[in-house]
Amino acid sequence: MSAPGPAPPGLSVFFPAYNDSGTIASMVIRAVQAASALTPDYEVIVVNDGSEDTTAVIADELARTYPQVRVVHHHRNRGYGGALQTGFRSATKGLIFYTDGDAQYDPGEMAALWACMTPDADLVNGYKISRSDPLHRVIIGRIYHHTVSLIFGLKVRDVDCDFRLMRRSIFDRIHLEKTSGVICLELMKKVHDAGFRIVEVPVHHYHRAFGRSQFFNFRRIFKTAIDVMRLWFALVVLGRHRRGDQARRALHLESSEAATPVSPAAPPLDRLGAP
Repeated sequence: MSAPGPAPPGLSVFFPAYNDSGTIASMVIRAVQAASALTPDYEVIVVNDGSEDTTAVIADELARTYPQVRVVHHHRNRGYGGALQTGFRSATKGLIFYTDGDAQYDPGEMAALWACMTPDADLVNGYKISRSDPLHRVIIGRIYHHTVSLIFGLKVRDVDCDFRLMRRSIFDRIHLEKTSGVICLELMKKVHDAGFRIVEVPVHHYHRAFGRSQFFNFRRIFKTAIDVMRLWFALVVLGRHRRGDQARRALHLESSEAATPVSPAAPPLDRLGAP
């Protein structure tokens, strides 16, 4: 009788949700089905970001129905980045997957990302096979992608595809600060600069069947442009995050060395031929 193989890693799935009452139930149920097929050790988290519709009520009912589901409520809207930060902090498993609660992605496709999360990968990033949005959103999205890829020096196919699987240990090294949608750009830039290994997987993108985008109006586009330039100055010009990452890495190494027991019988280093 062969020995059982190693247990699959634990998985945290979370959805940032704002006024997604028409889609959040199907997204959570689909996530429960998909996650349970990958690992017995999983959780599904809904981050209700101060929704004004019945998202909170539906999410709470889902948590009562499925023991693996829990809900984190923001009493006021903190923005997309604020919801992502809460999701990352709330995740307790070794791997974290997230996508939006508006059903423009299929949680079932997380299996494709899971298959690519090998020991040689730290983050698996989805990219849209074809964007299913109105033409003006497609055009603005392409301009945004090519612009930020150029000025931030990113090589990924889709900076803004919110369909990602990553190791929770990434957040031992990087710290996210943005509370707007620019957090996705901040995440990918900091992951890239920290030297984490990124794998890309094509995923389907679907028409929005419920609600409307909170981003695509001229006021928000202008605010996003200002936010992007501030982020560019902080990360590319000043590079403060790189210094912070070096300090956190040194602290982690010191902690690891301090926790490593030393055999009392070990000879001094000079006896081992150390210089």
